[in-house]
Amino acid sequence: MNREESAVSLRQPATESKREEGTRALPTKGSVDIVFLLITTALVLFGCVMVYSASSVFAEQHHDDTTYFIARHLIFLLMAVAFTAVVVRFCTPTFWRDFSYILFGVAILMLLLVLVIGSDLGSGAKRWLDLKVFTIQPSEVAKLALVLAMARFMTDHQKQVLSEHRFGGSFKYGVLFPGMMIGLIGVLIAAERHISGLMIIGIIGISMMFLGGTRLRWIFAIAGAVIGAGCLLVLVSEYAQARVETWLFIEQADPLGEAWQTLQGLMAIGSGGFFGVGLGNSRQKFGYVSQPQNDFIFTIVCEELGFIGAMLVIGLFIAFVWRGFRIARSAPDRYSSLVVYGLVFKVALQTIFNIAVVTNSMPNTGIALPFFSYGGTSLMLQIFEVGIILSISRYCSHEKI
Repeated sequence: MNREESAVSLRQPATESKREEGTRALPTKGSVDIVFLLITTALVLFGCVMVYSASSVFAEQHHDDTTYFIARHLIFLLMAVAFTAVVVRFCTPTFWRDFSYILFGVAILMLLLVLVIGSDLGSGAKRWLDLKVFTIQPSEVAKLALVLAMARFMTDHQKQVLSEHRFGGSFKYGVLFPGMMIGLIGVLIAAERHISGLMIIGIIGISMMFLGGTRLRWIFAIAGAVIGAGCLLVLVSEYAQARVETWLFIEQADPLGEAWQTLQGLMAIGSGGFFGVGLGNSRQKFGYVSQPQNDFIFTIVCEELGFIGAMLVIGLFIAFVWRGFRIARSAPDRYSSLVVYGLVFKVALQTIFNIAVVTNSMPNTGIALPFFSYGGTSLMLQIFEVGIILSISRYCSHEKI
């Protein structure tokens, strides 16, 4: 066995038989993974507490109601939980496989629509579909669709992906077609001037290719192409350039202008100390961190609950990833394993990026903190993705988790 074959074998989601069986007859349905459910519940409830604490002042100032945001957050949460309960009860891994390409097509259609009739919601970049009752961000749907669709493609064409025939097999099915799937979504998201979305789509796509068995030399080549596309987007977008320049030269940026959000967020983090100023006692949410219930909610966690609270949040996300990966390892088939790995990795990636943004470790690119940031459709999608993982966990070999 050569080095490349060894690398591929290390990416086996479970056993070799799983790689060959795809999504054949499933084992007996059991209960959901309780540990993963409890970890997710803790994240969601913690998030609700922080949404209320972070948003109460802004809500009173702008809506004359301190519960304006938390009330809507809870409504979306309850709707998501009700729908997801049905998903967990009735949906099987075979259903998700059949549904994957349909969702991928829907995501492409939504990304096209947002370029024509999209709304910027005051952000300066058209990224949302405004349905009046609520808004949808198609790029979030696209992330889920890409995970499901690539898991199916890499499973359906497993033999070709691992084939020794380069251009008729490993390149065509392990690089060209998956790369086209990533590229199609990536181009549409780039048209929205959505750098963070492009980064996340690119990294998720490459990770799915890696797990699916694409040879490492092609992985590195595609990673380079994605990085190049991101740099090109920065070069042609004044909006993106401004964000990058503020990040690189924040000492020279206008502290009352483009650097305001970042500097105030850093001040909130620094003022929290070890134990924080106390839940509900944030000073930065009084108009200093704009809309603190959204992307910068982690700064309020740090200010109110200090280093202890920040580590608790990070610890819960680490537990989420750990348990999710264990479910993936014991999944009933290769497709299910790839889906769970992809969805858990997506949450981990967005968490890392959000914390990196609010600590000024990367440019401010508007990435929400999963389960914490206030949101409607984004929160519902996150709960829905957890539902997919839980529905798959019902068919896992629980003694192996």
